[in-house]
Amino acid sequence: MTSVAVLGAGILGISAAVELLRCGARVTLVTEGHPASGASGRSLSWLNSGGEYPEPYHQLRLAGMDRYRTLLTRNPGIDWIRFDGGLHWDSDTLAERYESQRNKAYDARLLPAADVPVLVPGLDPAALPPAVLFNAGEGWVSLPHLIRHLLHEFALRGGALVTGAGTAAVVVEGGTAVGLRSEAGEFYPADAVLVAAGAGTSAVLHRLGYQLGDRSDLAMLVVTEPKAHGLRAVLNTPRVSVRPHPGSRLAMDHTWYLDQISPAGDGGWTVDPQVAQDLVDEASSLLAGHPRLVPQSWRIGLKPVPGDGLPVLGGVPGLPGCFVAFTHSGATLGIIAGELMAAELLTGRPHPVLAPFRPDRLLAAQDPALSVFRAAPAP
Repeated sequence: MTSVAVLGAGILGISAAVELLRCGARVTLVTEGHPASGASGRSLSWLNSGGEYPEPYHQLRLAGMDRYRTLLTRNPGIDWIRFDGGLHWDSDTLAERYESQRNKAYDARLLPAADVPVLVPGLDPAALPPAVLFNAGEGWVSLPHLIRHLLHEFALRGGALVTGAGTAAVVVEGGTAVGLRSEAGEFYPADAVLVAAGAGTSAVLHRLGYQLGDRSDLAMLVVTEPKAHGLRAVLNTPRVSVRPHPGSRLAMDHTWYLDQISPAGDGGWTVDPQVAQDLVDEASSLLAGHPRLVPQSWRIGLKPVPGDGLPVLGGVPGLPGCFVAFTHSGATLGIIAGELMAAELLTGRPHPVLAPFRPDRLLAAQDPALSVFRAAPAP
């Protein structure tokens, strides 16, 4: 039976781990802290393919959305995946975005502000611009809820979860990846390794002698205290992106405040709480009745972004047994990427859908003398 060690317990790592177990592999899932403690725990998780994406990426994102619809159909009672549409407005690019989407047969409608409440409840029409773009097929997911859902199956299928492993590394023996080693020195042997460490992926590969193109940058997700709000769709506006969140909450982010985030002494990040309040006030100004929203939590960290913006999915060239999953679209691709990567790991056959996203396009070899962990000799 094939054994696989997965580094990273965000959505990509856990999705792949569960699919590997379904296919009969033994799986050890190793994470620096705890599941969803990285980018998956602070993602807006807008499920969409409405941007200016190359056609192969667009098709992969559509497949990703399809997998979520299947999951929702099989679990109709869950409240952490919804497909109630998305609204977008930006006066400079709205018409061009609409035309681009229509040319791809993407579900898109330009709506006058007065018509919005009929299709998208919970908004104040007076706060909207004259026209907005409505994408009825878009949705959202709360990744921490999804990860807990998958971890239940992971445990039932006998997966081994290792939390608090610190900065773990790929172990190489005879030029082949043979497992993972935790920061404390614990060795987890495997026939193959999948690196799905979010914004930490490039550092893992650097220790193996590779330079991975990487432009990961800061993000902050704010979640409000429970409050009746009536919003169902995802909103993407010039000052706030916001979606519903389980428990009558709202989750939101944007970029205008990123220069106000500072490094903290513990290696994390800090921001004035007023920034979080200002962001939820932006959301309140769009909602019917302008409810008083209070930030309950905000999480700050790096969001993983490959150097060219496209996913990095597949085997690491020159290092048999080592695979990588690294993408900015971890939410939309979360299920489909795990499924396809698991298939490649177990069969050894590259999936044609992933051909445009191979790691070699962004990987450059470095000094081969860079230190790597070596497997401990057998007792």
